[in-house]
Amino acid sequence: MLNVFTLTNGRLMQHEIDGPAALAGLRAIWVDMEAPSPEEKGWVLARFGITIPDDVTDEDIEESARFYEEDNGELHIRSDFLVEGDPEPDGDPTHNVRVAFILHDNVLFSIHDEDLPVFRLLRLRARRTPAFIEEAKDVLLKLFDTDAEYSADSLEGIYDRLERVSAAVLREQVTDRIAADALAAIAREEDLNGRIRRNMMDTRRAVGFMMRSRLLGAEQFEDARQIMRDIDSLDSHTAFLFDKINFLMDATVGFININQNKIIKIFSVASVALLPPTLIASIYGMNFAYMPELQWRYGYYFSLALMVTAVAAPFLFFWRKGWLR
Repeated sequence: MLNVFTLTNGRLMQHEIDGPAALAGLRAIWVDMEAPSPEEKGWVLARFGITIPDDVTDEDIEESARFYEEDNGELHIRSDFLVEGDPEPDGDPTHNVRVAFILHDNVLFSIHDEDLPVFRLLRLRARRTPAFIEEAKDVLLKLFDTDAEYSADSLEGIYDRLERVSAAVLREQVTDRIAADALAAIAREEDLNGRIRRNMMDTRRAVGFMMRSRLLGAEQFEDARQIMRDIDSLDSHTAFLFDKINFLMDATVGFININQNKIIKIFSVASVALLPPTLIASIYGMNFAYMPELQWRYGYYFSLALMVTAVAAPFLFFWRKGWLR
C-alpha cells in the first residue's frame, strides 16, 4: 500500500496512490509504504529518484547499519515501533515492528510491513491540527514523540492490570487456579514491559542520531530534547514495574508453595497417625501358638477399638496444636 501526504492549509492530507499518474502532481512531504510491492517501489523510483532496497526492514542490531547518512545527504534510520496486542490469553500477541525511514530531498519515506497504531494516531492529529507539521523532519520527530506517548499509555495499562492481579494474589485465600492465572497474567505484563523498554531504548538512539546529524532547526532540536526527557521518565516507570512484577511473581510462587506444603503436611500427619494402628494390627497378626487375646471372646472387638483409639488420639492432638489447619 502506498500513501502520499501533502500539506494543505497547514494540515497533513492523505492521498492513496493507485498508479504512477497519481504521483505526478503531488508535492509530497511524506511517502508511507506499507508492505510495498515491486511495482509501487518502481513508481517511487520514477517519481522521486530513490531506490527502496528489498532488505530495508531486515533485523540488524548494528547501529552503523541502522543510523547513517549518505554522501548525497540522504538520512537513513531504522527504528522499532510497538504494537500492543490483546491482554487476554488468547488475544493477539504484543510485538515490535521494524520501520525504515529515508529522508531524501525534504521528503520522508517510511517503509514497514504492517499498519502501526502510532502512524494512525499521527495522521489523525495532523489532519485536525493546523501547523502541526511544517516539513518532513517534523513528521519524523512527531512519529517518535507519538511513539513515546503510545508507550506511556501502554505502561498505564500495565499499572491497571497489575493492580487487579495484586488484588487477586494478596487476598486471604489464594487457590492454585488463582495463582496459575496470576502467573500467566504477570508473565504477559513482564513481556510487554520489556518490549516497551526496548522500544524506548531504540527511540532514544534514533532521536539522538537526529540530534547529532545537525539537520534539525532550533525549534526541532528542542522538540527532540523534550522527547529524550519523556523517554527518561518512562525508563523509571519501566524499572518500577519490573520491581512490582518480580514482587508479585515471588508472592504468587510463595502462595503456591504454601498450598503444596499444606497438602504435604496432611499426608505427613496421616502417615504418622496411622503408624500405631498398623503396629497393633501387626502384633495381632503374628502366628504364635500362645496369644491370650486370640482366645478371648471379645479380643477382635478390643483390637479394633484399640486401633481406632490409636488413630483418633494423634489426630485430636494434632488438631489442638493447629497442625491440621
